[in-house]
Amino acid sequence: MKIQYAILALAALLAVPAAWGQANAVRAADAPVATKLGTINMQVAITGTSEGKQAAAELQSQFAPRETELSNMQKQIEDLQTRIRTTQNTASDDEKARMQREYDTMTRQYQRKQQDSQDDFQAARQEVVDRIGRKLIEVVDRYSKDQGYAVLLDTSSQQTPVIYGAPTVDVTQEVIRLYDQQYPVKAASTTPAKPAAPKPTTPAKPQQ
Repeated sequence: MKIQYAILALAALLAVPAAWGQANAVRAADAPVATKLGTINMQVAITGTSEGKQAAAELQSQFAPRETELSNMQKQIEDLQTRIRTTQNTASDDEKARMQREYDTMTRQYQRKQQDSQDDFQAARQEVVDRIGRKLIEVVDRYSKDQGYAVLLDTSSQQTPVIYGAPTVDVTQEVIRLYDQQYPVKAASTTPAKPAAPKPTTPAKPQQ
């Protein structure tokens, strides 16, 4: 598939000169002609904007309580596992069975909470990427037209692999600068971020 994408990208580049020739025939004499090729890393651009950095900090703060909860649960599981191992030769069969049931229940609860946290974080992060990405595309489009770019290749996309791109044709930082100018971030609120509400979970039933 990568070879196919590379061929399509190359074909598009090879078609550019012909398109330029056709455009020259219909453009006004004083109209600018798009002739430049450039690269941009859209992932770096999204995370490098002031809005992207602020959103990343807010996500980290938002999910920190859940990370702490998971860390505490993991410690409890490890402590119980150690107790099971160290009392293997001294505990009664009933006590061993009770500790094993407790360990299995805690492990299932931990895994469920961990998966819910990961799913919620991925959804929240994707919302940020989509929100910033939509506005960034508008900035890139306007910048490309103003600067006379015929093609801008996204070096972060697997669908447009760039084998080599000189640093001088990379416009990522310039686009970030323009984005920050058009969409300045507000000062961070002094009110602590509200923790992400965990999904309700049904307690696992102990094994009989």
